[in-house]
Amino acid sequence: MSTAIARTLSTLPSPAPRTIAVAAGDGIGPEIMDAVLAVLASADPGLSFHSVTVGLEAYSNGALSGFGPEVMEAIAEHGVILKGPITTPQGSGYKSVNVSLRKSLGLYANLRPCVAYHPFVPTSHPAMDVVIVRENEEDTYAGIEHRQSDEVYQCLKLITRPGCERIARFAFEYARSHGRRKVTCMTKDNIMKLTDGLFHGVFDEIAAEYPDLANEHMIIDIGTAKMAVNPERFDVVVAPNLYGDILSDVAAEVAGSIGIAPSSNIGRDCAMFEAVHGSAPDIAGTDQANPSGLLLSAVMMLVHLGRNESATLIHNAWLRTIEDGVLTADMAAAGGPLPAGTRAFSQAVIERLGQQPQKLAAMDYPATEAVTAQANAVPPAPRVIAKKVLVGVDVFVNWDEAKRDPEALGAQLQAQAAPDWRLALITNRGVKVFPNGFKQTLCTDHWRCRFLASTDGCATPPAIAELLLRFDAAGLDAVKTENLYTFDGAPGYSQAQGD
Repeated sequence: MSTAIARTLSTLPSPAPRTIAVAAGDGIGPEIMDAVLAVLASADPGLSFHSVTVGLEAYSNGALSGFGPEVMEAIAEHGVILKGPITTPQGSGYKSVNVSLRKSLGLYANLRPCVAYHPFVPTSHPAMDVVIVRENEEDTYAGIEHRQSDEVYQCLKLITRPGCERIARFAFEYARSHGRRKVTCMTKDNIMKLTDGLFHGVFDEIAAEYPDLANEHMIIDIGTAKMAVNPERFDVVVAPNLYGDILSDVAAEVAGSIGIAPSSNIGRDCAMFEAVHGSAPDIAGTDQANPSGLLLSAVMMLVHLGRNESATLIHNAWLRTIEDGVLTADMAAAGGPLPAGTRAFSQAVIERLGQQPQKLAAMDYPATEAVTAQANAVPPAPRVIAKKVLVGVDVFVNWDEAKRDPEALGAQLQAQAAPDWRLALITNRGVKVFPNGFKQTLCTDHWRCRFLASTDGCATPPAIAELLLRFDAAGLDAVKTENLYTFDGAPGYSQAQGD
């Protein structure tokens, strides 16, 4: 360590010793992790590292989730993990390490800052400074999928009110504590009126508690398009899991490079920090990988741990490094200086500890209460339990007669319906095909058949069971049912397309 660096570090307060769990990962993971740990050790001598194994080695040892119980124990003990990129083996049976860890540990908020570092990292949007707050546990990432017929597969999209409340409040608390001005919610509630409609509705409820912050809602498709061409109009964006995943990658690339994009995964009791990019096995071991995404994720980790001086020191040294033209291959412009390798880049950051950037804005991380503590301090709003009434059932039938004639299927179903049920409609892939369907509609072997109670408007579970027994006796293959409820008189189910 140079005399200048030692002198700088000697003037900083000495934070208490702290151990963090570290998982190097796969592909380029081990080499970028070594580079990042070298910077951390130089800037914050109070840190120590507890190495655990995740990824391919764990998979090969029989852990289908990609990690063993010792990983969970280490995270529970230390509260945080810094994780390198992971390769998930192809084929069925293997679960994503990232998804499994996020859901098992309750890491409900995925935070991804997307910042332009113009002119040192090429970008068409030099003023871009956007933070994506992605809900991290629900949506289609529940991973609940079924094959129901020879032709049709399904994936369940689960959105909960508690999950929406928690992520919306986190987004607003983050915006307020970081001096942001506006929070934008993005959903597709013009199509998914119940699930995405819940996310949007809860966002509006939470927004009313933050009158000091502007808020807006956008449909995700036009919102993503606006992010690609005019990201300066956004500040903090919150979205359900799948949209947030896609949107944050778009934003990272628009900012300059996904290779420098950091992220954190925040829960009530612990947190995980990781680069956004993948394991890039094609360049593993060649000393070409950019450690910046993982290094900036480590900076987020230090802030989370309250080690703000160390975070400021590292971030400013990184800014000064790229200002000085020390760039890895993915950041370097064609025709410029030869790019730096992984080890040389991290060494350049270490040599600049204590220096300030000259053109880019210097960072100064103040000691602030953790956003998670603020978000979790507010208890959920008391709920009034709605009056829930069973009024019908959707029966999904695997039916593959040669002509796939909805009228013929409708006749069979109506014969089974009386006296307790009325066949209201049949859909195929969500489109109404009976009664009064259109011959142009493509039909598969998977049919949703909606039965409504025909007597007093109330159905019973025994009546549903009896209906299914009649289906079986008639040779109709019922592969799934969904009960239809009203809540305080409002339908808790979607209308069919074309109904």
